[in-house]
Amino acid sequence: MGKAYKYGDNVDTDVIIPARYLTTSDPTELAKHAMEDIDPDFAKTVKPGDVIVAGSNFGSGSSREHAPLALKASGVAAVIAPSFARIFYRNSFNIGFPILECAEAAKAIEAGDEIEIDFVSGLITNGTNNEVYKAEALPEFMRNLIESGGLVEYIRKQKEKE
Repeated sequence: MGKAYKYGDNVDTDVIIPARYLTTSDPTELAKHAMEDIDPDFAKTVKPGDVIVAGSNFGSGSSREHAPLALKASGVAAVIAPSFARIFYRNSFNIGFPILECAEAAKAIEAGDEIEIDFVSGLITNGTNNEVYKAEALPEFMRNLIESGGLVEYIRKQKEKE
């Protein structure tokens, strides 16, 4: 279970990881600056297992993989939003970072709520008020990408099996 960080609509990749930090692709360095233009204390307070809950069109903007990488490296367990920019959606799974589309949860969950996610069933439980929301369960292939650490590691593991 992790604490919810709540943001609005159209959080773009420049907000997730400001362009001035794109001189590196080191996940640890990126994590130090995640969300700092919208939430200056985020990198100092986020803990492994915490969840970002946001409005529509999360991750719009550039196609950089740095954005989901910064969130994953900071310990964020997942992002819940009504919708995601398509490139952010794809980049997230490519690096093994889970995201869930659930408008009901995104609207109802408040900052600081304790959230638990079951990716197999798609159930999102708000431990603060005991509400349960149903997102689309992640398909097995997407869960395999996440469990493998991303597309590259998934393919490497598949090649090792051959």
